[in-house]
Amino acid sequence: MINDHISDMVTRIKNAAGMHKKTVSMPYTKVLHAIAKVLQDEKYLGNIEVEGELESQKTLILTLVYQDDSSAISAIKRISKPGVRIHRALGDFKPVLSGMGIAIISTSKGIMSDRQAKINKVGGEVLIELW
Repeated sequence: MINDHISDMVTRIKNAAGMHKKTVSMPYTKVLHAIAKVLQDEKYLGNIEVEGELESQKTLILTLVYQDDSSAISAIKRISKPGVRIHRALGDFKPVLSGMGIAIISTSKGIMSDRQAKINKVGGEVLIELW
């Protein structure tokens, strides 16, 4: 049983990218699907597929993007954890890797990148940072 689905997603992506896998699969949740859509919008992921009909049997399949035989995701880490939540106000966002990376934020308007959060003028819980 998985207690922290986001940490599981981060680990699976990191391991698959390290092994140069084309796809990575994981149990489906709405939060993971929203995070995957943000990664796809920011060009870190290719296709996103959901397989299965029953809610408990759905699988999320992500296609990793590679550029010149190296993964588009060179590093990914979980920031806010179940035991220690990290929230940031709109003015407290710092650029990830001098603007070369992104942070994925859970806001009152949904899950979005830090760039989108600045445009929408909202703060929230910092879930993941990657570059």
